Amino acid sequence: MIISMTGYGRASLEEENFFCQVEIRSVNNRFLKISIRLPDELTECEADIDKQVRQQLCRGSINITVTVVLPSGTAAPVNRQAAQYYLQEMQDLARWARDSASAPMTIDLTELLLLPGVCESPNRGWAEPQHQHRRDVINRLLAEALAQVVLMRKREGEALWKDLQLHLAEISTSLESIRRQAPLIAQQYHQRLRARVMQLVGDAKLSLSDADLLREVALFSERADINEEISRLSGHIEHFKGLAEKENQVGRTLEFIAQEMLREANTIGSKASDGQIAILTMRIKGSIDRIKEQVQNVE
Repeated sequence: MIISMTGYGRASLEEENFFCQVEIRSVNNRFLKISIRLPDELTECEADIDKQVRQQLCRGSINITVTVVLPSGTAAPVNRQAAQYYLQEMQDLARWARDSASAPMTIDLTELLLLPGVCESPNRGWAEPQHQHRRDVINRLLAEALAQVVLMRKREGEALWKDLQLHLAEISTSLESIRRQAPLIAQQYHQRLRARVMQLVGDAKLSLSDADLLREVALFSERADINEEISRLSGHIEHFKGLAEKENQVGRTLEFIAQEMLREANTIGSKASDGQIAILTMRIKGSIDRIKEQVQNVE
């Protein structure tokens, strides 16, 4: 059964001094594109996350956000070595400004703490066992969120398939009407041509043999023969159904089949010089266009 590329999953865990949440959003994309947002202290988890996602999903734009929150009372430790370096530079700059008769400079400790590398994230001081535990939590939450995404994509795929079946049924109904109408095209053309020719030759007092008329009708019948296109379009419909009902990850193949269906419909419309078939062909093309839009979201 086909699977949609639209899905959402979220899993979270809260412990005494640790909260973690993994959120996954999936939308359609021609290829598999994975975007991962992690805290700086957990960037080493990115490769494992990417691997897990690729094992479950093969197409779509996947956005993963991992949020880690520590208790609000957790203070950010000061990197004294970095602070001392900045402070020394500031003091040297302050002496230079004083010796240069510039405006006096003061050192603001608040601004010092905001400089890069002075205040480290409290997460950076995690002990290795604690750090490993939190990596394990992320992997577990990722698996839970991925399971939700997969389930939602399957449900969306079922709804998508029901809609596609309606459009395929409309195409088959219109195609059957064309199949019944096709043999009458040459007959109707013969009648119109005979009436027109009889009028023209009668006015001119000329004669025209039935053999000449039959020759012209035969040439028209050959040009307007759409039986091969009808057969191919019917085959595309059955192929589409077979793949959608039995196979996964067929989005690109279904896109190709839909394009071929449209090509056959265009040929039928251009070859069959018949008003009723023209109307039926427009209906078929409208249904195919809707199918092409829908399969854009099939994995």
